[in-house]
Amino acid sequence: MVLEQLEVPSIPQIAIDSEVQSSLNGQKQVDYDVVIVGGGLVGATLACALKDSGLQVALVEAKPESAAVARGQAYHINLLSSQIFQSIGVWAEMHPQVNPIEQIHLSDGTYPGVVKFLRRDLKREVLGYVAEHRVLLEALQGFLHQCPNVTYLCPAELTGIEYQTDAVELQLTQAGQGRKIRSRLLVAADGARSPIRQQAGIRTQGWQYWQSCVVAFIRPEKSHQNIAYERFQPDGPFAILPLPDNLCRIVWTVPRSEAEAILALDDEQFLARLRQRYGDQMGELSLVGDRFLFPVQLMHSTRYVQPRLALIGDAAHCCHPVGGQGVNLGIRDAAALAEILQTAHREGKDIGDPAVLKQYERWRKLENLTILGFTDLLNRLFSNQLVPLVVLRRLGLLAMRTIRPVRATALRLMTGLLGRAPELAQREIESE
Repeated sequence: MVLEQLEVPSIPQIAIDSEVQSSLNGQKQVDYDVVIVGGGLVGATLACALKDSGLQVALVEAKPESAAVARGQAYHINLLSSQIFQSIGVWAEMHPQVNPIEQIHLSDGTYPGVVKFLRRDLKREVLGYVAEHRVLLEALQGFLHQCPNVTYLCPAELTGIEYQTDAVELQLTQAGQGRKIRSRLLVAADGARSPIRQQAGIRTQGWQYWQSCVVAFIRPEKSHQNIAYERFQPDGPFAILPLPDNLCRIVWTVPRSEAEAILALDDEQFLARLRQRYGDQMGELSLVGDRFLFPVQLMHSTRYVQPRLALIGDAAHCCHPVGGQGVNLGIRDAAALAEILQTAHREGKDIGDPAVLKQYERWRKLENLTILGFTDLLNRLFSNQLVPLVVLRRLGLLAMRTIRPVRATALRLMTGLLGRAPELAQREIESE
């Protein structure tokens, strides 16, 4: 902004640094361009994706690093997400510890018409990957230390937010000390119960399902052969995901009361019950580690953005675990928002301006809603014994089994290859 001009033309202009200029204009300097709250997979992916953006970034995580990576979870990482990680530069660290999926078998109860998705259907070497939470997050955390423009505040707790015209002021507590920081943009990656979203007054739509998921690590006697299974049963889908060292991750979805009863079984009783659902194609089964239960919900935020604020990942949406889409939607959010912010920064725009942030919302909201609707439809269609629906879904399985373009389209949806790909993923596709 130009200072008030003096009526003495002979006095030369004096260069004034930006901090003094901002003070004279009545504006405070910002500490960061972007502050991301939530250092899980999605928040850390966004921070890493902004490495070469020219933006100053802070990533705020309340849990210590060791606690954050200890979560006993595993995920299906689809092809699009792996391409995003490759383009960021973190995939080389992840890849040795992830397991490829070479086939996907989709079945409906005891119906013999199993749909087998094969690599040749996409003309790819793999159909996706399975990775433990620890492997992915450790790689992202290690990469963050190579990002000179990213400050990793961990552990640090967000205790207050004040939205201002030109910035957002955040109150943090770190090592028992309070501090304030100012940022042009706040990104909420703080989970499905996002306090940031709630404080901002952003409403959500959705429901809790009648089902819950029991998850566990299983080691079968025989090789899993890099095959992922999605088996639909009347009470909910049952998934088997292949992991390194011949481990498998099961996601067993059943009505809530039954899930609680399954969790209460001792190990021997649990394995006996599991064998009925798992099948005998891999021989005897042994349990590795603890079992966990988590509820299932569909949730979608009515808005993803408002001035100085953007929601990503579970803070914006949650879906049924069928098809393993949840974490992949969040990774795609992170890549899309990174692209929008970098483009706006290059063009000299205010990255916290609603006109900029609305581009992200328009891009991701409809695509996410499509997947949320698709997973809900799958669960309701297959967790149902009404004869017309049984006939309909088995006709659909027949079409996928016998008509290659139908099978390929379904597979492209599952692997993230339908819809608008972020620039990060496009770069990787072009280099293949």
